Amino acid sequence: MLARYFERMKGIVEAHGGTVEKFIGDAVMAVFGVPQVHEDDALRACRAAVEMREALPKLGVQARIGVNTGEVVTGTKERLATGDAVNVAARLEQTAAPGEVLLGTDTLRLAEAVVEAERVESLELKGKAEPVAAWRLLDVHEAPDRRHESRFVGRRRELETLRRAWQRALEAKRCERVTIVGDAGVGKSRLAQELLASIEATIVRGRCLPYGEGITYWPVVEVIKQLNGLPSEPDAASALRALLGQTDHATSGEEIAWAFRKLLEERAPLFCVFDDIQWGEATFFDLIEHVTLLSSGAPILLLCMARLDLTERRPEWPVALRLEPLRDDDVDLLLPEAIPPDAREKIGRAAGGNPLFITEMAAMAHETEGEIVVPPTLKALLAARLDQLDPSERSVLERGAVEGEIFHRGAVQALTQGGQVTPRLAALARKQLIHPDKALLPGDDAFRFRHLLIRDAAYDAVPKAARAELHEHFADRLEERAPDLVELDEILGFHLDQATRYRAELGRPDQALAERAGEHLAAAGLRARWRGDARAAAVLYERALELTRPLGLDVYLELELAAMQLPRERAAIGKETARRAREAGEEAGEALALVFTAEARSHFADEPAVDKLERLAHAAVPLLEQAQDHAALARVWDALGYGVANFRGRFEEWAQAAKQALHHFELAGYPPFALSSFAHALILGPRPADAALQALDSVLPPHPGPWTLAFPGPAARHARPLPRSLDAGPAGRRAVARTYRRGTRTGTTR
Repeated sequence: MLARYFERMKGIVEAHGGTVEKFIGDAVMAVFGVPQVHEDDALRACRAAVEMREALPKLGVQARIGVNTGEVVTGTKERLATGDAVNVAARLEQTAAPGEVLLGTDTLRLAEAVVEAERVESLELKGKAEPVAAWRLLDVHEAPDRRHESRFVGRRRELETLRRAWQRALEAKRCERVTIVGDAGVGKSRLAQELLASIEATIVRGRCLPYGEGITYWPVVEVIKQLNGLPSEPDAASALRALLGQTDHATSGEEIAWAFRKLLEERAPLFCVFDDIQWGEATFFDLIEHVTLLSSGAPILLLCMARLDLTERRPEWPVALRLEPLRDDDVDLLLPEAIPPDAREKIGRAAGGNPLFITEMAAMAHETEGEIVVPPTLKALLAARLDQLDPSERSVLERGAVEGEIFHRGAVQALTQGGQVTPRLAALARKQLIHPDKALLPGDDAFRFRHLLIRDAAYDAVPKAARAELHEHFADRLEERAPDLVELDEILGFHLDQATRYRAELGRPDQALAERAGEHLAAAGLRARWRGDARAAAVLYERALELTRPLGLDVYLELELAAMQLPRERAAIGKETARRAREAGEEAGEALALVFTAEARSHFADEPAVDKLERLAHAAVPLLEQAQDHAALARVWDALGYGVANFRGRFEEWAQAAKQALHHFELAGYPPFALSSFAHALILGPRPADAALQALDSVLPPHPGPWTLAFPGPAARHARPLPRSLDAGPAGRRAVARTYRRGTRTGTTR
């Protein structure tokens, strides 16, 4: 009995494209999507579960079934799949009643358009802290016709091509065949619907199935049933009856093709749509060729629609239209007006002009109150497409994904072991997964993913251990290859940060890697601050500190991040930092934090303690000089200038302190953050205009930041005849405009 039971269950699983991993006692463990991913694996599992349930009574046994979906570890020698998703599936099976199928949440989300299920009480499962939602599977229906509720945008040229083909069929009374290929969701069915709404003819549809019994003639049988009749010629009618299983009469593929052609000719004018022909069998393609070449005296249009796989499987098949992604203007028309501008931009960038992706992500954004979430159905669709690639092509795509949405041939070559990558990149471009782009590195070729979702799907397929190694190797290569890249620290910091985090998640923390990542992120934050981009600087500082805080206290970086806050918050952070430095025995760091705290308090205290600030600053200078901490010395001298001398109206003293701060910033290798302070002191101080401008010119960097550019305006108002031509008004206005574009507002911009 067990032998018959196992044989029947195994047969059902394999018929739906699954794999039996093992038998455990009287239990069957099956997986779908391993080793080959399909976009409908969840639906296949549900169909298999229903068929298993219906087969149990004939075997004289009772059984319970659990179905769950999620990420697993796969590819090991011992097991096909292991992980939390497998454990939950087992718990669902153990909880189900005899003859019952319980589904997990993710399974239902992926198959909800087809399955009929009802919610059951949340389950308390072993190993789960929170109750797990579950649904009782009642039935699985046929896939519904695709709905096209979104507006029709773009595609006017393609629509006109189809109309001309139909007109030729009518005028010449012959069969015309038009094949449209494009990505899943790019709008093939929507284009067909727009055409069919404007013509008068008998319209029939058939769709090729990806798997199952009897799939060779499935679309042909669908069309015959819709025509609801047989050809008038007896032999032709007999052949189609045999195809439909109505007789035991033997027939051949040639007879079926001839009989099907006769039926179409008798029902002309006829518009026949065959969808998903990339899954068609060779016999089906022969039938299409037969109808196209041998029909006469009857207007018939065969509209064949396929994914890009068709051009790989049958390169000789004539393709009339290749649907490209929508243009940006058309994408904007598809997005509901209720979606805010920032979300519209994110959706458009991620979807890459694919109408299905746009509408699905827009719907999710509406449900999640603006948060951009990729629906699980799209993730499954993309994962299945990438899984069909040649392993070498997929490896190239995954290594490109490590670099980012735009990647370079040289980086992919360096990260790929063995073989030239250029032919593989060309193949990926031919399959419309990537396309050439402008290179950021000299002497290299660059490529961009067709849309961001493809990049994410390729990246998600790389194991974390491999991601960590690839990110680090890419950073090493970039640092060696492009030392003069403007945003080198930001890029290096990102990749080293990723490598650090993945190794920590795998239980293999790397302290040296974390310190290196934090150093580059902090440097990127300093550059962002110099650009006047306070928001970016704060994000970069925070990312740097997340990596370095577990390794030790970085007083200066903590205070840099605190400087982005309001005065009271700055003071609180400074006080806490001083305490931590004292406990760590860092005397110089404590002195710096105390100066920072006192300066922050001076901004909100009723009576600023300027004397205390001055005393703390002078006490900190020798400690920091001994430690040779020039960045900290620059901050202390800045406090002595702006916080002390400025408050007392001693503007020349302020200028001298600011110049000291500039000197130490230069020694530290930092941007001249005290430049604006120095300029203010010169404006308000006693120096004549020509001497003040000469002093400012002596310290100006080649590319001054937006704050410094704002000061010639006030300088010109205090000066009379200037020793050089200076139109200060426009310069100041340009500086203010740049400042507003960066999203920062201060008294200067007012």
